Amino acid sequence: MVTEEDSTYLGLDFSTQQLKGVIVNHKLEILHETHVQFDSSLPEYRTHCGVIHGSDPKNITAPTVMWVKALDLLLDQLGADGADFSKLAAVSGSGQQHGTVYWQNNARKTLKSLDPSNFLYTQLASSFSVPYGPVWMDSSTSKQCSDMEKAVGGPERLAEITGSKAYERFSGPQIRKIYESKPSAYDGTERISLVSSFGCSLFLGDYAPIDFSDGSGMNLMDVQSKKWSQECLDACAPNLSSKLGELTASSSLVGTVSEYFVERFGFNPDTKIVSFTGDNPASLAGMCLKKNDVAISLGTSDTLFLWLDKPVTLPDGHVLVNPVDENAYMILLCFKNGSLTRVRLRDHLAKGSWSNFNNLLSCTPRGNFGYIGLYFDSQEIIPWALGEHRYDEDDKPIPKFQSPEIEIRALVEGQFIAKRAHAEDIGFAIGEHSRIIATGGGSNNPAMLQVLSDVFNSPVYAQDSSNSSMLGAAYQAKFGLMKSQNKELTFSDVTSTAPAPKLVCTPSHDARQIYDPMVERYRKIVAKFKKN
Repeated sequence: MVTEEDSTYLGLDFSTQQLKGVIVNHKLEILHETHVQFDSSLPEYRTHCGVIHGSDPKNITAPTVMWVKALDLLLDQLGADGADFSKLAAVSGSGQQHGTVYWQNNARKTLKSLDPSNFLYTQLASSFSVPYGPVWMDSSTSKQCSDMEKAVGGPERLAEITGSKAYERFSGPQIRKIYESKPSAYDGTERISLVSSFGCSLFLGDYAPIDFSDGSGMNLMDVQSKKWSQECLDACAPNLSSKLGELTASSSLVGTVSEYFVERFGFNPDTKIVSFTGDNPASLAGMCLKKNDVAISLGTSDTLFLWLDKPVTLPDGHVLVNPVDENAYMILLCFKNGSLTRVRLRDHLAKGSWSNFNNLLSCTPRGNFGYIGLYFDSQEIIPWALGEHRYDEDDKPIPKFQSPEIEIRALVEGQFIAKRAHAEDIGFAIGEHSRIIATGGGSNNPAMLQVLSDVFNSPVYAQDSSNSSMLGAAYQAKFGLMKSQNKELTFSDVTSTAPAPKLVCTPSHDARQIYDPMVERYRKIVAKFKKN
């Protein structure tokens, strides 16, 4: 029998371009880590960045069996690295959100009777009624989005029920398109999984339920009752409830590992399978985000993760059930104009050098003499705006700023002021106990992080997010197991030994005095955008 001190936990991440796996010990220290890159390790599937681009550029899919073969390879690699699967106490995972998998009729029988002497992918190769399933990058479902919104009474009504208005990449519109364009394949589908529940099903040897967090990114689940919305199911496709199966909490135990993994890889037969979830919820778990924290990913798009106690209806943005507390919620706000806009101004005004960019930023006072700049190279969603907008201290539009340093500070302050304003507008209270956890490429820039700290009047911590989904899955594996034994345990209790983010900077003494008025000015400026 494996003791608690010897127990290990496996976390997986079925991401867009690769399958990643990590094994941690009971202190959540990494013991083994590996990955399988789809393009290079599995060239026979002819993917580019993990996906297949159709003749219609909006149509983007991935071969489902490729993910199965990647799991064969990944477990072999972990074994070759010396991983002892017999010590695994629990397994969990994450998957790219919104992608769908279509199991054909009688595939469940195949899942339940896998032969350990053969590879997974050879046994499951013919188990999918739609061999190339749509993934989150697909944007070919505008018609289906419109149809679903009309059927329930409009986009605001759909957002009220499901946490989001209809988005092309969401699973509901994607399922509706399969039903309309491939009716025989839809009729021949026994179960529809998300990428997360699909991965879970492989380990379970049976169809795994969809968890609340990933389920709330489908336009099909009532985020308050945490049940399928019959109104939304009817707007999507017929007989859908039976094809989706049940929903479950993100930290629930869904069974023990399939005999296949016991016989082929030497898993402990008592290894528990904890619900798999989406990559964004798993990232929240991997960053150990707490109630008063704000996670800000500074990447191509800038994304905010927020923790809220009650759901809200957002015109843009997403409300998901919180993966580590099923009575709470997580909010995703995505700002399209992120690092690419910062890089453009860096190249134009700072000779392509981040060092020069930071020097210009730091030599301008907080508040930027009252100037505000908002830069939208591509159509922004939050707020709905495009182009460059510059304002003087009286909020009057001006054609240009006097110097490169004013321009650069206007860009950085404007981006962060927008994030704070929209976070507060949906009910998130930023206070003395808040932490800003910065991730993504921009989290390596101390000058920008100081502005972030000042604008939010909160300390900023930096954390590497490249493996946050995979680590979050491993943390969820331990949390699910421990919680099944003690219902009073919280996620923070279980992850107290996980590596903590590093404090980078704290707000300046006059931060609130300077930026509170600027946030109010931003709101008035954006209100004029909405009227135009």
